[in-house]
Amino acid sequence: MSKYYLTTAIDYVNGRPHIGHAYEKIMADVISRHYKQRNMDVYFLTGTDEHGIKIQKTAEKSQKLPIEICDMNANEFKKAWKLLDIDYDKLIRTTDAEHTQIVQKIFKKLMDNGDIYKHSYTGLYCSGCESFLNPRDLTEDGLCPDHMVKPEEIQEENYFFKLSKYKDRIVEHIKTHPEFIQPAFRANEVLNQLENIEDISVSRSKESVSWGIDVPGDDSQIIYVWIDALSNYITALGYDPDSPSDLFKKNWPADVQIIGKDIMKFHAIYWSAILMALGLELPKTILAHGWITIDQAKMSKSIGNVIAPKDVIEEFELQYPDAFRYFMMVTAPSGKDGNYSDLDFKERVNADLANNIGNLLNRTLNMLVKYFDGEIKFVPKSSDIANEALKTVESVKDKFDRFELAEAAQDIVNFANVVNKYVNDTAPWALAKDGKLDECSEVLYNVLESMRFIGILLLPYCPNISRDILSQLSFSESGYDSLNWGLIPVGRLTEKEKIKPVFLRVDSEFAGDKKKS
Repeated sequence: MSKYYLTTAIDYVNGRPHIGHAYEKIMADVISRHYKQRNMDVYFLTGTDEHGIKIQKTAEKSQKLPIEICDMNANEFKKAWKLLDIDYDKLIRTTDAEHTQIVQKIFKKLMDNGDIYKHSYTGLYCSGCESFLNPRDLTEDGLCPDHMVKPEEIQEENYFFKLSKYKDRIVEHIKTHPEFIQPAFRANEVLNQLENIEDISVSRSKESVSWGIDVPGDDSQIIYVWIDALSNYITALGYDPDSPSDLFKKNWPADVQIIGKDIMKFHAIYWSAILMALGLELPKTILAHGWITIDQAKMSKSIGNVIAPKDVIEEFELQYPDAFRYFMMVTAPSGKDGNYSDLDFKERVNADLANNIGNLLNRTLNMLVKYFDGEIKFVPKSSDIANEALKTVESVKDKFDRFELAEAAQDIVNFANVVNKYVNDTAPWALAKDGKLDECSEVLYNVLESMRFIGILLLPYCPNISRDILSQLSFSESGYDSLNWGLIPVGRLTEKEKIKPVFLRVDSEFAGDKKKS
């Protein structure tokens, strides 16, 4: 089995998880499940970022210790990912003892190599970004473009990383590795940012920020986010400058690191330079996704439109998170922004999952019971619908390899549309009425075998619905090895009592556990 290592950005625990956080984690989980289906040895890392001034201030305001704030909110993230069936291998916290120790070793190695130096500095600091900003990056009014607040001018003596030393190597890597930055249109943005790149502060004075990892040998400074947070991708694997673990040797470099578009600069430039300084390979791909807006407006605490994934699942009384997972993946084309609204959610999942896929399976199984007592009479030879199924498999694989998850999902839905048209065109009910039972049996087999393909292809998006589809087809294999036509065998497949809808329409009188009871 080939290894496949994917990571997400680590979430800042100054607040609780919202659907923007969920979008990225679902994306990573969908990719992870897909490559597991293709027999890849996947290692999926996520985590929480737990140091810095915002957590320190929140703790002071609530009269708690910073670690108490971190523990409370990190637990909320864990609960959210469990609710959404995010099947990660490890969730790292930057307050973990092992992470702290290795980060200090990394910092010391960079100092010993001459890549870190101490320097007095006056700069414009945005507490929202937890970052020093260049005046040319501000709005015309001198505000941070992301948080729309005026940065504070700060003078400190900090440790700096020689980022400019690695500028040319990073430019060369981007130009010679087109797969490194995805979507590809982001590459020019990064190359433009590299033109005026400067060395970066990698520590803060404890007089300004006390909540963080101590700089080794200087207890007046803490290690800043660029080395602390970014290093999680290797510390989680047991990287140690002196003796890297077997897990690290097996999995690094990352196959894909999934991040939001707003932190592309820090990953494509800062992280790349740190890895180069450590003598480590760069990740194969950095994948930047867009943002999720709410009713076409950016999420904001001040306007009160921040939505937690739990809110959606509870509001629509969803038995499984599958519908939410599915919608989040299809609402945004690769790398572009997406939008959530209750109306869009209901219309999309009802159309695709209930009407198109669910109803197709349900009515076909009922016809099998009605006309053949639930039995498959024979396995027909290959057909046009079989060829369409196999073409869909290859298209879905190709789109996943290009991280086009919304487009891959559309391929599955398009195939379901083709199968629905096939049913309407062949009219198996009319064939049965006319006594053409062999022809009727062939049509039903083709539809049910198509549904098996759909169930397997849908698994990364909707693991529970997929399980129910395959269960109703008395089929347990869900890997791509089983995507060969004609594997549903002759014999009894189902009976009337076992046929149930795999997805009930949202807001229907039958949907939701409460409404069923």
